[in-house]
Amino acid sequence: MSWYEERRENKRTEAMIRREDAAAAAQVRIAERQATARIKREDEEARQKAREEAADKRRARWRATWSTVSGWLAAHVVELLIYPIALLSFVLAAPAMARYGVTVFASELGALLPGITELGMWAFAVAVVIERRRHPDRSVWGLVAGVLVFGAVAFGINFTHGLTTAWDHGVVMGVASIAGVVAHQLTLATAPKSGQQRREARIERAAARKVARIRKAAIRRAVAEIDADGSARLLYAPGRYSITRWRALKPATVPGLPVAASTDWDRELADLLATTGAATATDPTPSIEGEQEPRDSIEGGQVATLDHGPDLHESTPDRPVIDRKPGRSIEQLRAELAAAIEAGTVNPTSAESIRKTLRIGIARARQLRDEHTKGGRK
Repeated sequence: MSWYEERRENKRTEAMIRREDAAAAAQVRIAERQATARIKREDEEARQKAREEAADKRRARWRATWSTVSGWLAAHVVELLIYPIALLSFVLAAPAMARYGVTVFASELGALLPGITELGMWAFAVAVVIERRRHPDRSVWGLVAGVLVFGAVAFGINFTHGLTTAWDHGVVMGVASIAGVVAHQLTLATAPKSGQQRREARIERAAARKVARIRKAAIRRAVAEIDADGSARLLYAPGRYSITRWRALKPATVPGLPVAASTDWDRELADLLATTGAATATDPTPSIEGEQEPRDSIEGGQVATLDHGPDLHESTPDRPVIDRKPGRSIEQLRAELAAAIEAGTVNPTSAESIRKTLRIGIARARQLRDEHTKGGRK
């Protein structure tokens, strides 16, 4: 290859290299521009997303605020209707009372008169609402009485003020003074209740009254236990009872429930055993061992059999002597009946009432009834 051809080939190679370098530089510039555009686009998308999120948050806050406000408005519709009336009533009455106070007391301090006539009844009225909402079961009769008293004072003073001009002015000023409080107490001070709630409240009050009556009757019937140191406590007979028209307790049986142990039957059994034991102890006929025939009685303490054959082997084990409480005499029963009549816990004209109250047999109950009816003793 000649020098000329070699030179031309070198120039062609150099030109190709320059073209490749230019193409590479162009590719770099294109890549840079694309990266810059992509970064700008991503930044714009991020800013747009942030703007949308901020707008969504603002809308959510507004919705929450509006929901809270609308819920409060829906829950306080009555207050929104009544308190403007109360405000109008106060605005009409307070300035007139201030001027009247200055005239009556001949001093600028008389302008404080609305603090007694208007603010006094409003203080009690608001206190009634607060107390009933905080303590629904607590009585507010004292606060209600304060509303009535201060309302009457406000009406009277406003009526007197208006009466200096004409009687109709007095009526208008008196009514305008208490109109707001009256509307407030009729709508807000009394908690609205459904028919079911009112019926349940009546049932609860009736049950509470009956429980109170039964507890009073139980206290009248209770006995006292006095300790060695002189302290005393009441003892009650547990069981199921109903109350009679004479405010006395009567044992009762509830269908479907197990029958509780009756203290009346226990007392009757004790009296029967005591009477039987006393009759046996005072029997003049001596008993001869070996000649006593076996009997089916409570005194013998033997088991009843179909026949008493002489060939049956009988066994009578030794038993401890039972310390029986002696029965009450007729004089003691008369004294107890007199005390029960004085306490109002017995109907002396009913043998059944006497029997259940004194816990005695029907025969003695009839005897005591007859003695009381005839006015003397047998």
